[in-house]
Amino acid sequence: MPEHTHGRRNRRPNHTARAPKAGRATRSRTSHNRRRKAGSHKQHIHPSKFIHKAVPPVEEAPYQPTHSFADFGFGPELMYNIRTKGFTSPSPIQDQAIPVVRDGRDIIGLANTGTGKTAAFLLPILERMSGIMVRPSVLVMAPTRELAQQIHAEAQSFSRGLGVTATLVVGGESAERQIRQLKKRPHIIIGTPGRLKDLLQKRQLTLKNISVLVLDEADRMLDMGFLPDITAITKALPTERQSLFFSATITPEIEALTRKLLRDPRTISVRTGDTSDHVEQDVIPTRDKAHKLEVLQGLLDNEQYQKVLVFGETKYGVQRLSDQLSKAGYQAVAIHGNKNQAQRQRALRDFKTEAARVLVATDVAARGLDIPDVTHVINYDTPQTYADYVHRIGRTGRGGKRGHAHTFIQEDK
Repeated sequence: MPEHTHGRRNRRPNHTARAPKAGRATRSRTSHNRRRKAGSHKQHIHPSKFIHKAVPPVEEAPYQPTHSFADFGFGPELMYNIRTKGFTSPSPIQDQAIPVVRDGRDIIGLANTGTGKTAAFLLPILERMSGIMVRPSVLVMAPTRELAQQIHAEAQSFSRGLGVTATLVVGGESAERQIRQLKKRPHIIIGTPGRLKDLLQKRQLTLKNISVLVLDEADRMLDMGFLPDITAITKALPTERQSLFFSATITPEIEALTRKLLRDPRTISVRTGDTSDHVEQDVIPTRDKAHKLEVLQGLLDNEQYQKVLVFGETKYGVQRLSDQLSKAGYQAVAIHGNKNQAQRQRALRDFKTEAARVLVATDVAARGLDIPDVTHVINYDTPQTYADYVHRIGRTGRGGKRGHAHTFIQEDK
């Protein structure tokens, strides 16, 4: 195995522990309090659940769409924007969902992250908005500010020249500036449930004219404890509207929510299986904090660890670890709750463009982010719950590629 030359010797430990494949643990169906403190009520997870032999991705025949983008009846400006973004033919979720959304039907879209579902709801919405004077008319909710920002960026790209405006309403940024933007009556509001509810309660957000509601990654919003916020927000919406739900999984909680909020929905499923099936998972025992850091650096000295996402438990611990790695000569950045939006976006951009090779993060990065080509996920600190673990390792092994995940386990003294 070739060595990676950082001016240091390859110290990769030869003590990666493996065990027989454990039975798949069922995902926790309990909504987690998104404001929970790190370490509080931490679920005991047997180390065997962090060990799994990857299943090679099954070769699938290329999807043959039944439509082209020209078949959807989009106007010339929107078609120009689609071509400018490099879209050639619809992805499965776009191919099947766009005609249904265009016809005004409610839908439940089951699709993995990174399958093009944002365009699946934005494109038909933008086409129908031409000439609409009632504003705002579309509300999009997402579980994290990073995902909301990604949707907002897509909306801006697709709406060039259409006279359609979109506003981002998320925590971590100036509420006053967002209130000023809302007073300009944008066509589309894209936000996270917490900030949307706060502005609604302060009477700074009016939703009486919303005709389309989109819940993106609805399962993750429920996992993060946003159900009360979603309920409060949807009560302020007109009952006559189109509702679009997108989720990676269909849980009893999602089913209950769809029964409550959707009317005769059409279910469209293009899920290709659990990403974690394609992730090689193992545990690595460590003795103490010093040894733990040494083990991590030894892994990073290996050239196969090209794009590494490291998860820590606390904001302070994540920042400290990132600083230690940077000081040791590794290109590392961090994202956590104490970073403002601009700092988080810069760190994510550096990681995506490989200006940084290591991203150290709290669980905020495990949900709603589409980070391509992550080669390894390292659980420097064990997760709060097994559901958090599944979300963490789901950042690797995507797009038909095999991923790797290590979980550091404290050795018994």
